[in-house]
Order: sequence, then structure tokens, then C-alpha cells
Amino acid sequence: MKDKVVLLTGATEGIGKAASRAFASMGATLVLVGRNESKTQTWQAKLQNSTGNDRVETIIADLSTRAGVRSAADAFLARHDRLDVLANNAGGVFLEYAETVDGIEQTFALNHLSYFLLTHLLRPRLVTTKGSRVVSTSSGAHRQGSLKDLELVAKNPARTASFRAYGDSKLANILFTRELAERLKGTGVIANCFHPGFVATGFGQNNTGPVGWGMRVLAPFVARTPEKGAETLVWLATSDEAGKLNGEYCMDCRVKGTSSRGRDMKLAGELWRFSEKLCGLGA
Repeated sequence: MKDKVVLLTGATEGIGKAASRAFASMGATLVLVGRNESKTQTWQAKLQNSTGNDRVETIIADLSTRAGVRSAADAFLARHDRLDVLANNAGGVFLEYAETVDGIEQTFALNHLSYFLLTHLLRPRLVTTKGSRVVSTSSGAHRQGSLKDLELVAKNPARTASFRAYGDSKLANILFTRELAERLKGTGVIANCFHPGFVATGFGQNNTGPVGWGMRVLAPFVARTPEKGAETLVWLATSDEAGKLNGEYCMDCRVKGTSSRGRDMKLAGELWRFSEKLCGLGA
């Protein structure tokens, strides 16, 4: 990885931290995208000191907004003429309904639209970099999603089953990956996604109520370590074996089955066109 450039979102928590440590240790030029400037730069310094790799950079951006995604893409494109690995890993679960400044439900905006728009904006670099890969973090929670009404997924103040919003966003990650792989055929770019398993991180602990409580209390006993959760991300990004896959959903470094909705290519096309509309990209 010493001559390769990796862009990693959600780099300062959980599997993002573990994956960033792995990439830095491999000698990659690593660009960390984080929302909190102090936290991101502190982690940058720790990575540089612990791995001896001074090619660790930061980009500060709020990826839940279109403007934030565009600023991150612009910052990256201004610095680098290649992109070997785009790791879409930023995400969250929000059990209280809220909208971003763009008027989009925040879970869908951060967990899906940030992946979609950032990949779109960085596609030229991916296409001109031989053997580049897009790796997106999904979840087994996609089985709780349906994406039956895309308009209501993106904006529905009356929605009460908020964990379903998370499931919808993780299903969207899989469908986005499958459609992206189809659209990138012939370019040399491959796209895959993965389920990290239930990982002991700060994920979900921002919430009150039973979900936040469960994350805090149960994680130490039943969860994987962040390093175990990050294994498949790093494998998809770096291994020769994973380089033969395209459009797949993986867990524990092997292809895994999805729900029937996760294999619905008609729905994948509808989601792609709807995402273009929400991101202001047109047809």
C-alpha cells in the first residue's frame, strides 16, 4: 500500500479507527475525513507517531450535508491525482427524527447519501487510478429495511419506528454498491460492501432509551472488537482475493447472502435515480 492513496470516512471511531491504523501501518497515504477537527487531528497525530507513517492527512467535513460532502471532495481532489481506495464508512443511528439543513432525514443523509455523492464526485479519480476500489460499510440491519416508499424514507416527520430508518439506510448501501458495480463495469473500478458485525464502539450510544442503554451495557459482553469489525473492510480494500469480487456484500472476509430486497436490481436503479435527485445531480 506504500504507493497508494486511501480516503476513509468515519475515521475517528470504532472500525474506522481500527481500519485507519491498519492502512497507516501498511504505509498508505491515508486521508482521514472527520467532523470534529480536534478529534480528527488528535487521531492523525497518534497514527503518525504509532505507525511511523507521516503520510496521514485530515479533511474536516460534515458529511450529513451536501455542502459538507462537496467540500471534502474538493479538498481531496486539490491534493491528490489518484485514489486507490475510497472507504465509505461514516454513519450513525438516530432514534429521534431530525432533518439535515438540506431537508433530508439525518440517518438516510449520512448513511447513504454521503456515500452516493462522495463516490460520484470522486469517480474521475477512481477511474483514472488502475485497480481502484470502493468499499462501503453496510450492516446485517439491512434486513430490517424495505425502502418501499423512497420519498417517505428521505423525509417523514411522522415516522416513529426510527430503527427502521437505519435498516433502510443499510439496505441502501447494498443496493448502491450493486448498482455502482454495474455502472463501473469496464472501468477497472470495483465496488463491494460489508457487514462488520456488532462491534464494541461508541456507535448508537448517543441515543437515550433502550437502544442507547443496550449499546452501552451489552457491548462489552457480546460485541466484537473494532479490529475484528474492520478486518473485512481492510480485506476488501487490499487483498488480491477481494480484487476478484464486484458488487458483493461480505462478512468475515467472504461473500454473504442478503435479504431479497438486497438483490432487487430494479429497486437499486430506482434508488440511484432518487439519490441523484436528492443530490441535485439530475438524470
